[in-house]
Amino acid sequence: MKVNTDQKLIEELLTRGVENIYPKREFLEAKLKSGEPLTLYTGYDPTGPTLHIGHAITMRKLRQFQDLGHKVIMLIGDFTGMIGDPTDKTSARQQLTHKQVLQNCQNYRKQASKILNFSGKNKVEVKFNSKWLAKMNFASILELTSHFTVQRMMERDMFQERLKEAKPIYVHEFMYPVMQAYDSVAMNVDGEVGGNDQTFNMLAGRDLMKDLKNKEKFVLTTKLLVDATGKKMGKSEGNMISLVDSPEEMFGKVMSWTDEMIVKGFELCTSVPMVEINSINSDLQNGVNPRDLKIHLAGEVVKTFLGSKEAEQAKEHFIATFSKKQTPEEMPEIKPSAYDIVTVLLESKICLSRTDARRQIEQGGVKVNEEKITAFDFVIKPGNVVQKGSRFFVRVK
Repeated sequence: MKVNTDQKLIEELLTRGVENIYPKREFLEAKLKSGEPLTLYTGYDPTGPTLHIGHAITMRKLRQFQDLGHKVIMLIGDFTGMIGDPTDKTSARQQLTHKQVLQNCQNYRKQASKILNFSGKNKVEVKFNSKWLAKMNFASILELTSHFTVQRMMERDMFQERLKEAKPIYVHEFMYPVMQAYDSVAMNVDGEVGGNDQTFNMLAGRDLMKDLKNKEKFVLTTKLLVDATGKKMGKSEGNMISLVDSPEEMFGKVMSWTDEMIVKGFELCTSVPMVEINSINSDLQNGVNPRDLKIHLAGEVVKTFLGSKEAEQAKEHFIATFSKKQTPEEMPEIKPSAYDIVTVLLESKICLSRTDARRQIEQGGVKVNEEKITAFDFVIKPGNVVQKGSRFFVRVK
């Protein structure tokens, strides 16, 4: 496939949603303009069964490279996923078995196909890093680690925090960036794309490529979708958008984002032109109702990942249900193993755990037939509608 060197498309790739480019923007720009086909990748550790919007941000950047004719690899970290990336973690991750990791990623390709193209002449290639990492012997691991220093590893913020709090730092956590670095060498890539929080790991790979292959690897980091405090979306906040969410769920979660996330949400998660996004930013600064802009954003996010028809239906559902304070006519149904409110919340997956369910009840976030519930042992009757917050409903059978 011939490489496209269109200047406007290259400029969009180099700027939209981009935090940093190493060694520098001019290096990558020259490569893109030369017409030379590049090979690049992003790694995805299967620590859970669904890809989410954070993954989608890097995939959208990969798709820009793919559309220009460059070779894209989606690397499944089935080996690194067993260890767990320590980035931003104040304690060691719980290690997973290879069986758990493979089970988690069994639908990744299908989910990623909402963004990446896995067919045609320039299809995305899927690779697994256990192919090379699982085969390394102790001698080769020792040789590999000789290219890294403890001082360099200890520069990482989360390790410094653990030292201050007297929390343990395990040796296998030092190995994570070493393994990710070797991924680049094993695949002999020209570049790597990842979130800005992955800068340390990706630059480790860049250094290793120089040492072992005398090759200059580019690293492109994308902006993170965070609130004003720098906090990323997560399961505990209930606003993590999964690529398997329904249109209504996706729309509702975007509506729960803080106002500070609106402009960045447009930039990172939609195809709205940057000229229009700059205008939206001006509107926001000039006092336009953020709710109206957020409805526009939610519609564009659903449109991007699920389609135009689904976006319009989700918008209508949101307005009818939440703007007009109506209970939706259609909702999931559940026949629970027991009819106490905590069991219903847990088995309907409205809450992540019994502790989460009790916390939601204590905070007044749970209703049955529009009446607030305060007792953990409240008994639900068949036909009752259980509601958490303004977005989650389930009818009990």
